[in-house]
Amino acid sequence: MSALPTYTAEQLSGILALLPGVDAVELKLTVDHLEHRRVLASLGIDPLDAQVRQVAFIDTPDLRLSAAGLVVRARRTQRKSGDATVKLRPMLPDQVPEGLRELPGFKVEVDASPSGYTCSCSLTADVADRRIKQVYDGERAIADVLAEPQLALLTSRLPEDVALEELRVLGPLTLLKCKFQPAGYPRPVVAEVWFLPDGTRLLELSTKSAPAEAFQAAAETKIFLAGHGVDLAAPQEAKTRTALAALTATLDKE
Repeated sequence: MSALPTYTAEQLSGILALLPGVDAVELKLTVDHLEHRRVLASLGIDPLDAQVRQVAFIDTPDLRLSAAGLVVRARRTQRKSGDATVKLRPMLPDQVPEGLRELPGFKVEVDASPSGYTCSCSLTADVADRRIKQVYDGERAIADVLAEPQLALLTSRLPEDVALEELRVLGPLTLLKCKFQPAGYPRPVVAEVWFLPDGTRLLELSTKSAPAEAFQAAAETKIFLAGHGVDLAAPQEAKTRTALAALTATLDKE
């Protein structure tokens, strides 16, 4: 979720310039770990309504893809097909490689939180669950499950000192996703609890809006969360960055 009205003039100007070229704005907020139970109860979230997911990232042990602004994700979802995503971050709308916007599964999105915003583009494709599991188990390389446009995007952005053969699976992590419609709030909210390998948990609340409605959505969201005692000033964690740091920390113990 986001406290956009408290952005600096420079930040507001920057995000306003982006909005005409993006497909959606996702407002995100990570909740302090001491507040997880209280916030979930206050929002009326029932854990039994949650969907179980697994997610793994594909990178080098020293995260050279991430450092180059490249995120590769393989995900499993309970009772659904899996999917794979190649994401470029940050990526401004006018920098999107030619031809990508016409591809199914492609989007340009702004992620906004109280600590700032990032614009990225991503290309996602469905993959049979058994194939994703084979990637997790080391029986299949990530290149074997990526669609041709995804593989082309990945190889075009690989750092010069990284070969596809060097990439390895980091994870998977288990997470619970619950999508719900709060009373008195005009759009669906998603709560995700990520279970990290060090035993800690990360709780993220998010909602999406059309670019033209981003500031209205941010104001409504701020009022809604404040009404449930959620602290918008709490330190924020980037979900992917936090997960990657936790996963690579386990590599030193292997």
